[in-house]
Order: sequence, then structure tokens, then C-alpha cells
Amino acid sequence: MKGWRGSYVLVGLVIAVLAGCQSRPTDQGQQYKDGHLTQPLKMVNEPNTHGKPINAGDFASQVTHIQTDSPSLYSNNNATFQAIQNWMLSGGDTRELNKFGLGSWQMEGVDGFGNVQFTGYYTPVVQARYTRQGEFQYPIYGMPSRGKKNRRLPDRAGIYAGALGNAPILGWSNSLMDNFMMEVQGSGYVDFGDGRPLTFFAYAGKNGHAYRSIGKVLIDEGEVAKENMSMQAIRHWADTHSEQEVRQLLEQNPSFVFFKPMDAALVRGASAVPLVAKASVASDRSLIPEGSVLLAEVPLLDNQGKFNGKYEMRLMIALDVGGAIKGQHFDIYQGIGPEAGHAAGFYNHYGRVWVLRNTQPQSSELLLSATPAQTTSGGLLGKPPVVTFSE
Repeated sequence: MKGWRGSYVLVGLVIAVLAGCQSRPTDQGQQYKDGHLTQPLKMVNEPNTHGKPINAGDFASQVTHIQTDSPSLYSNNNATFQAIQNWMLSGGDTRELNKFGLGSWQMEGVDGFGNVQFTGYYTPVVQARYTRQGEFQYPIYGMPSRGKKNRRLPDRAGIYAGALGNAPILGWSNSLMDNFMMEVQGSGYVDFGDGRPLTFFAYAGKNGHAYRSIGKVLIDEGEVAKENMSMQAIRHWADTHSEQEVRQLLEQNPSFVFFKPMDAALVRGASAVPLVAKASVASDRSLIPEGSVLLAEVPLLDNQGKFNGKYEMRLMIALDVGGAIKGQHFDIYQGIGPEAGHAAGFYNHYGRVWVLRNTQPQSSELLLSATPAQTTSGGLLGKPPVVTFSE
């Protein structure tokens, strides 16, 4: 998400958030000859996969952003970045990682057989105007003052009814659902239709009420079948129902997000680094530290969001976090605009992931502690050991 996504409770337009679905083990793990994995990450001689990553250029761009915008993060991971660069320049054969001083740790997956959950998030573009006019009737709010008594802010229904009073209005959009989806992402770009560059609306805060999934509401009420739930399904439901019905659905989620405009801003993750599409992910930092490099078999989907049986290998860096991203689960940043949103809305699939780390003497090695992770309780794995990279 962008801005400072680490602060967000709402994350990606993903099924795990919109539909509140828990991950289900798949039978794909049966094809893995390595068998059951008994640790959150298990060191292997080499990834049990063939081919090379397809996104060397995007990965290099992401590393450059880290070097420019977060020198300390770059310094902490530079040995790994350099080793991967040398490996890629030599052809990127997964069987030769050890020759470049790179160790591989396979993630156990949600089922213990290597099936790691992938969801997606993106940065929306919302149409708006500075003043209320014509079809532009839906306010986008800045963070209101809580007053000297630090009063509790109203819930979504109250806000829609005007309970915020003189709260700052940053613009007026032509879609209540677009506003809501920007809240779910935590940020977005706004096109004011005046020919000027898009304005980035960063996360500014929230009203403090609990988040409730509208996707789960639609499932529970029999409006959308669980197996068909996606962001596109929610959009379709909204397009085929009245404005009042859409508002009533959204009011089922009392949580509300506020924004702040930023000119010429890039989309940044919780690490304060600009994100490159499909080369950056949100992860659970109790398991995967920021700056960690992932070699991932990402499932390919057709235009209907169905897995086509094929994978592509990608290098991605953990630069973001999210409240729904726990354990063996990554949220892949898909980019900006409708096409990225289309892809993000469908992703709730599984693939294998290896954490790559330089294993030369001067660099870090992987350590497993017996201390339970405090932030993974109730997540995909319960309370796995904390995984840390230390000098």
C-alpha cells in the first residue's frame, strides 16, 4: 500500500481481506519430492525448480530504489543483492546459486508442502473534482481533529450521514465504491480532470473502528458464492444494485480511512522505498525481515482469474507489510491503475518460495529461534519459530 503501509489495517484488494477467507491447503504439494517441510523455512541444497527469473530488469530497478531511498536497508542486504546480480549475469540458473555464495531456504507453505499463498494489491486511480458538482458527489476526507478530549470518531455509517462536521474534504469523487476501494488499498492516485499530474493520496489515519469484510458479508448473505468471490465480483454486485444498497453494504464495515494529498509522490511501502510492480511484496516481518529477497514460482492466471497450470519465476523483495499478511503469505504489488487492479483482485493462489541469502563468511546466515512469534497468533501457522537474519 502506499504511503506508509505498515500503519494500515486495511491491505491489498485481496480475497483474504475483502472476503475474509482463510487459506486452504491444496493438493499441489503432492508433486513435491522433498516431502513435508517441518520448519517455516528449511535450508535446501538448491531450489527444486528449473529455469531463471523473468524480471531481472525490474528487480535491478527495485534494488536501485532501495539504494537511493534507504541506504541502511541497502547496506544490510548489499551482499545478497550483489551476489544475485552476479548470478543473474551468469544466466540465472537455479542449480548454480551455491557457486555465487547464495543459500536457499524453502518456505513450508500453508500446508507444510511448500504451497505459499499469494494475493495481490495495487494503487487505484480515482476520478474526482475539487468541488461538489454533477456526478462528483462523494467526499474524500482528510484526517479530522479529535479535539482536546481525543474524542472517538464516528463509524462509517455516521461519516456517510455527515457526522464528521467540518472535517477537511480533499475532493469529491464520482463513485462511493471507488473511495472505499482506495481505503482498502490504503492510498491511491486522484485525477482531478484539470490536466495536471495525478495527485497521490497517502494514508493519513483511520477512525479506530474494527474492520469488517464486505466480501464476507456478501458470501454470508448468499449474494456471491465463496468460490466466486473476488474484487471483480464485488464490483459487479455494486454495478447491479442501487446506490442505497451499495451504501448499506459498505456501512457493514465500520472502519474508515482518511488521506493526505502529496504532489509528485511515488508509491512507497512500509520500508519508505518506492515499489516496483511484481518485484516487491508485503510480508509478515516476524517471519521475513524487510529487504529479504524471494525467489518465487508465481502462478499465472487467465483473464477470468483462473490458474492456467503454469508458473513464472520472479525475484521479489519484501518491502511492505499488511494487517492481513501473516505467516506463509505474500501480497504482491501489482502496480497502478485498472489493469493492475484487475490482476490484484483475482489473486488468491499458491506457489513455492525460496528465501535467498548470501552465505559468505562476512554476511548473514539464517538462524531459527525457539521463541514463538508474537504477531502470528491466529495466523496461517499459529505460532511458528521466529526467523531472523543476524550477523
